[in-house]
Amino acid sequence: VGAGTLTSARMASAKVVDEAQPGDGPYGSLEGVEPDENGLVLPEGFTSRIVAIGGDPVGDTGYEWHLFPDGAATFDDGEGGWYYTCNSEVFNFLTPGEQRGGVSAIHFDADGEILDAYRILEGSHSNCAGGVTPWGAWLSCEEAYIGAGLVWECDPTGVNEAVAHPAMGNWAHEAAAVDPVDEMVYLTEDNPEGLLYRYTPDAYPDLSSGTLEAMLVGDDGSVTWAAVPDPSAAETPTREQVPGAFLTPGGEGIWYHDGSIWFTTKTDNRVHAVDLRAQQYTLIWDGTGDRQPLTGVDNITVEEGSGDLFVAEDGGNLEVVVITPEGEVAPFCRIPDPAHESSEITGPCFNPNRNRLYFSSQRGPGNKLTRDVIEAIDWGDAPDGLAVGVTYEVTGPFRGEFVPPPPTTTTTTTTTTTAAPTTTTAAPTTTTAAPTTTTAAPTTTTAAPTTTTAAPTTTTAAPTTTQAPTTTLAKAAQTAAAASDDGGGGGSGLVVGIGAAAVVAAGAAALALRNRRGGSEGTDEAG
Repeated sequence: VGAGTLTSARMASAKVVDEAQPGDGPYGSLEGVEPDENGLVLPEGFTSRIVAIGGDPVGDTGYEWHLFPDGAATFDDGEGGWYYTCNSEVFNFLTPGEQRGGVSAIHFDADGEILDAYRILEGSHSNCAGGVTPWGAWLSCEEAYIGAGLVWECDPTGVNEAVAHPAMGNWAHEAAAVDPVDEMVYLTEDNPEGLLYRYTPDAYPDLSSGTLEAMLVGDDGSVTWAAVPDPSAAETPTREQVPGAFLTPGGEGIWYHDGSIWFTTKTDNRVHAVDLRAQQYTLIWDGTGDRQPLTGVDNITVEEGSGDLFVAEDGGNLEVVVITPEGEVAPFCRIPDPAHESSEITGPCFNPNRNRLYFSSQRGPGNKLTRDVIEAIDWGDAPDGLAVGVTYEVTGPFRGEFVPPPPTTTTTTTTTTTAAPTTTTAAPTTTTAAPTTTTAAPTTTTAAPTTTTAAPTTTTAAPTTTQAPTTTLAKAAQTAAAASDDGGGGGSGLVVGIGAAAVVAAGAAALALRNRRGGSEGTDEAG
């Protein structure tokens, strides 16, 4: 069976149901709106600031922001502030003999002021997207062209050393999402013949050992899973080990919300969902043929209060597009500046209170040349050489913003004594139980995560983002150390043979990083 035939057979098993449709969305049209001082086109009431630029110090910290910012997330610090973690997608073929990717973090206080910035993962490479865990760790995924591509578990505080998890598979990892109910991790693969994987830890939340499976989808959309015999891919790529597995061409972002996972595939410009409780697949958006307004689908996040799905574009017209639970698809913001033409929008994520959205223009223009940040990456002089990456923050009235309850006050009852007999009356005590809201799991015909209301949920429960990072990571250091070597595995040490074709592909990808001008690619591209 040829590759083209196999692709068609796998994709034919997808059940297409009612899809989301273009509309103005909850924030109105961007038609006729002029860019702000930072070059962003935003809805009325929203403002932006530049948080970091590749090669420049972050705020007053003195810490130099990394090149090519990609996947990102935030974590509650327990004191009203948050940690923002962000990958650096520096591929190992760009820096022969050394691994210069990794992850950086910025610590914000409750007012959004920058307190500190620092590195939380060194010795890694090709760090694309990732995912948050319920125990407060960041999973950084290596999208490897050469050598091992692994998942690293990182502490946003920087206190604990990051550890790699070879048991989670070796491939061009893109992103991860944790189901805290069934205690499983879902993983995307950025390859034209990629699959969607499920990882079940042996002793959750310890990720150092477990079972890896690939997804299969029946003609009726029913989902089943089959084991991947050799997650290390020592002889055969993982995607070729499960016959009949469902093709997810160019797997990109993935997010868990309310019993479902939502993920994107860039090769066919599609947004998908799987109801994990019903084990049912749904196609949410089909952007084949460059259907507007969403093309070049990439990283995603769900705004937990409203259920709105925010999708970043790799190429297209560089927008962050929102898909609402009501089934509307509309641009939320745009970067129209031609200086970002060869870039992509990466890492959309909200702060814990959901009133700030972060994202980056991965190769947006900065103030330093790439070679001045990492000598081996010499993309010449301006403008190509300035493609270091820019990280933004957008603040405004997001409709799912979490509004903390007012502080509890104690009322003192004053007793007045007169000549008449003293009567002390205690103030009546009223105890009102907080209303309980039960949200049903998303059905397979929904266009986006199911929520109980489309109106702003300003009285919603506390944010579902993770709490302050724990002081210890899962015990996987020994496993990672045992696998380590000096090859292209980002410290993970899985040795994978490569041939001339792989080297040529890597070189072509490096050239594409410099010369790409929008559109979707059918190969393993950055992002």
